[in-house]
Amino acid sequence: MTRAAHRAIVRSGGRVRVEYRPTPRPVAGELLVAPQTAGLCGTDLQMLRGLRDDPAPVIGHEGSAVVLEAGPGVDPGLAPGTRVVINPTHPSDPSFLLGHHVDGLLQERALIPATAVDGGLVTPLPEHLAAGDLAALLEPLATVCYALSVLATERPRTLLVVGDGTVGHLAVRAATRRLGPAVRTVHVHHTEAGLRWSRDRAHRADVLLTAEDLAAARDGREPLREVLGEGPLGVVLATPRDATLTCLEQVLRATGRDLAVDLVGGVPADATSPLLPGVALAAVRAANCGGRPDPAHGVTVTATTGARVRLCGHRGVSDRHLRTAAAELGAAPDRYRDLVTHVTGIDQAARIMRHLAAGRDRTWEGRRLVKLAVRLAPPTAPNLEN
Repeated sequence: MTRAAHRAIVRSGGRVRVEYRPTPRPVAGELLVAPQTAGLCGTDLQMLRGLRDDPAPVIGHEGSAVVLEAGPGVDPGLAPGTRVVINPTHPSDPSFLLGHHVDGLLQERALIPATAVDGGLVTPLPEHLAAGDLAALLEPLATVCYALSVLATERPRTLLVVGDGTVGHLAVRAATRRLGPAVRTVHVHHTEAGLRWSRDRAHRADVLLTAEDLAAARDGREPLREVLGEGPLGVVLATPRDATLTCLEQVLRATGRDLAVDLVGGVPADATSPLLPGVALAAVRAANCGGRPDPAHGVTVTATTGARVRLCGHRGVSDRHLRTAAAELGAAPDRYRDLVTHVTGIDQAARIMRHLAAGRDRTWEGRRLVKLAVRLAPPTAPNLEN
């Protein structure tokens, strides 16, 4: 007896390689999908570098897919041939976290369990997005749309974005479209190399800074008041989990004013700050999961700097945010297209992942890597003997 097989990028024992895996068959309530485009994100890099203990050997939670086979009882709207995006975060079932607890999209076939299908986490997409490289930006842009909708209630005149990964760049580019054309954007980069890349972009922020600029302002050597202007200030912290707390404290000290902060970047489970007495930062993020509740829950505290701080965060998005992101990419594709800096097949993607896992260098083939989009080809493996 033989079983169908497909290729997958598998991480195991510190190694990353392409392997053949048995292709599962969906049972009641499940879907078998063929990922079309999958993106690599910051949390994926943390897993590759051993900074997270998520168990899934196949990572990848960003991208699009086509339904190949539906198990009994699946809604007819998800029939074979339907192009979909899968929401990676279940709002009420922590066992489903795509690419973290459940095998992700960096493979030629993926099984979506019934809990995700029944939970409404599989959303049909316009065909042009499902098949294109921009699909790698769908989930991170949905996260940005969520964050900006939260900050919009404070009507910020300036948006300060900390972090120069994909989410940071998306926040800068979506700001005027989500917060209004008058909003001013200030973008803090982790390195000079990141700032140089942004400087050459058509859709860069109004003001480009480095982390050193923020640190200088924190120490009182270079106040940010003139840079940030007057009026309400919104902040997006698009930072790795091991940097979010430090960057939050730098922002609080550097600005010294009332502000609203969205914690897009994760934080350690026990993260607290003496600048925000009594605030458990991880709990602030965990209060909003998968787009619930709506509106999002936040806390307002007085920092030891004397500033009023409105603090919010979230894990995952809702299908509404994914649809909003799809509409945004469809309406203004050229505003976001150059963020997909590298497009590869599965074998080259594994080589890039090994390179990224080995260090902090984000250069590949002489170019800065912002977003890697992996095109997943049809299965090429022979049948496996049972």
